[in-house]
Amino acid sequence: MMLITGVVAASILIVAVLPIVWSMVGTFSSASAATDRSMRTDFKIVVTYGYGASGGGTVKVWMKNIGTTRLGIEEINKSDVIINYNRTTKVGLSFPPTTILRWNNLLSDDNLNGVWDPGETLEVDATAKELTTGAGKAVNFQFVLPNGVSRTVDFTTAI
Repeated sequence: MMLITGVVAASILIVAVLPIVWSMVGTFSSASAATDRSMRTDFKIVVTYGYGASGGGTVKVWMKNIGTTRLGIEEINKSDVIINYNRTTKVGLSFPPTTILRWNNLLSDDNLNGVWDPGETLEVDATAKELTTGAGKAVNFQFVLPNGVSRTVDFTTAI
């Protein structure tokens, strides 16, 4: 009787605990993979340029992929561009964008594979209503990839 009770209790314990252990293992492995990808993703803002216009201006930023991760166009399109603490919206095919609070990108794709490879340059053009005419307007530019890796730069407009 004691043996049967022990076997039943052990099987109930295994049935109750085993799914929890497996879900924890899956959570840890997916978190580890996401952290590894984020650690291997790196880019640097290399050149910035901004100019004002009546009703809003344009920001041009060139960034270099200096990490080991290749980023597809889909990931770049899902990125966030924030200018002077205002999130801009990605536009379709218009380059450069023509409406306020819009952005688009142009990839200098050296090997024509449609991917932002290490060593390649990405140009981001964005419009911002805060950039009215006149030189020396302060610009805060932030580019955030979908995995959370971001870079920020402060600069002033040229015109």
